[in-house]
Amino acid sequence: MQLVSSIYRYVFVFLALMVGSLSYAQTDNGISFEVKLSKEKLGVNERLRVEFIMNKDGDNFTPPNFNGFQVVMGPSQSIKSSWINGKRSFSKSYSYILKPTEKGSFTIEQATIQIDGETYKTLQKQIIVTDAVDNPNAPKTADDIADESLHLVAEVSKASPYLNEAVTVIYKLYIDPNISVTNFRPVDSPKYNNFWSQDIPVTKYNTINTTYKNKPYRSVVLKRVVLYPQKAGKLDIEPLSLEVFVEVPTGKRDFFGGRMYAQASKSVSAGKRTLNVKPLPENGKPANFGGAVGNFSFTVNTNKTQLNASESLQATVAVEGKGNLKLFQLPEPELPSALEVYEPEYKESVKTYANGMQGNVKNNYTIVPAYKGKYPIPSIEFSYFDPEAEQYKTIASEEIMVNVIEGPTPNDAIAGAAKTNSVQKIAINASNQFHFIKVNPNFTSITKAPFFGSTLFYILLLGPLAAIPLFILLTKKRDARAQDVEGTRLRNANRLAKKYLGTAKKELKNKDGFYVALEKALHNYLKAKLKIETSEFSKDKITELLTAKKVDDATIEKFIALLKSCELARYSPASNVQMQEDFEKASMVISQMDKQL
Repeated sequence: MQLVSSIYRYVFVFLALMVGSLSYAQTDNGISFEVKLSKEKLGVNERLRVEFIMNKDGDNFTPPNFNGFQVVMGPSQSIKSSWINGKRSFSKSYSYILKPTEKGSFTIEQATIQIDGETYKTLQKQIIVTDAVDNPNAPKTADDIADESLHLVAEVSKASPYLNEAVTVIYKLYIDPNISVTNFRPVDSPKYNNFWSQDIPVTKYNTINTTYKNKPYRSVVLKRVVLYPQKAGKLDIEPLSLEVFVEVPTGKRDFFGGRMYAQASKSVSAGKRTLNVKPLPENGKPANFGGAVGNFSFTVNTNKTQLNASESLQATVAVEGKGNLKLFQLPEPELPSALEVYEPEYKESVKTYANGMQGNVKNNYTIVPAYKGKYPIPSIEFSYFDPEAEQYKTIASEEIMVNVIEGPTPNDAIAGAAKTNSVQKIAINASNQFHFIKVNPNFTSITKAPFFGSTLFYILLLGPLAAIPLFILLTKKRDARAQDVEGTRLRNANRLAKKYLGTAKKELKNKDGFYVALEKALHNYLKAKLKIETSEFSKDKITELLTAKKVDDATIEKFIALLKSCELARYSPASNVQMQEDFEKASMVISQMDKQL
């Protein structure tokens, strides 16, 4: 009988080891999805911590039912990401705090998640719940307290906005009053794909007393961002993840009776949010609608209405108000042919607040009349969509009359043109036997002067002698230029910038082609200078490499800003003036960077 019991004991140990070794599933492609338990045997008055951990981000996480347990807290999401020796390490987990409802043997069923289109499942885990213990969950660690006391939440102003309507996302950290936060750092920042985004800086972290899930908490705003969706449909807002450093009470006191605290760190995530972006209605959409969404006023005015021919006046087309001011084009005036119009100068005065962009944008046109007379600047219409009223609105400017009081008249120009045509007609109809008398004939002498002693003779004789001092001067100048190391480096940098930006310059009138070529030029330049592959490109990686090469921070920020501008241009209109400015910035940044690399 003792032999049989020993055999059963060994079999039980063997099965326990097998189950422990199969507590997670890992495939050939290196993706793992596992479940971890704080303990497999606990009292009915204790708590159980369950973590579902994956090494690659996934979607549609489905937890088990937790039969026999009450969910006290969760799911709490945590993301950890790091770079070690050029390799990225990633871990994401969903945590639950469970409380048993009765004694017995229970099973934590399988959880599922989708990663890269495949469904992964955890293995089942067996839990034994015994009688109540004298000291449940003792001792509670600082990490356990931090898990229960910190929550990062993304508050979205509108869950179902219209296309190009402002959406404000506020990231709040809820803190239990019994702990204190000493510091925090971002672990993973959202990229806001398919959104035009603008951060609203948080200059001061003020805590306020509030409630979270009907419990007293303190809250602090850590980040604010305004988003303008650039595509209709369901758009995901990636989660913000932070590592928060806290001090938690240990329940002990020092020699003087003061409370003793323990240090702990906790990774918290706001979780992914999904917006249902509504397309702008087609019913009632004006033919001249250019994508403006918000509430605006529209004006057209000139600095003068009376002038002489060949003098200039300024006409301003301006839109002011609240909405997507940077994401639409202003309407253009249609002027009479007698008024010469130059390319407009674009100006903007726009600030982004918590509820969206506010300010004004305008085009300043320089107009020069050619003839005397009165010329109208016709009424211009500007249409926009008001999301609050959920309808399109159109504003029309008043017609402006320009009075040109002095100058040639159109009749004079017609008479001059007729006179020219008449002369041409006589020349065409004249017979080949008669021609107009030439006032300045180009006769040449039939006798040729001798070459010896001529001007050409002396030029050919003395020219090589005169070229010797010039050759010496050019040689000295070349040597001095070669010794000018800094100047040579600058010239090479400018030449390199022209080489990489040549294709972008050819596409200046084509927005899509220009920004694709500009982004490719910036990437190719980095590949050539840093000797890295395209697959390694990311803004964080670029910043890390350029910092290691001792490139100054200002140049790195300009380079990263250019890359962001290229990405933004795919979802928003860009004027020729803006493309020319981006081209000049790219040339300057490459030149500055090449001098430092």
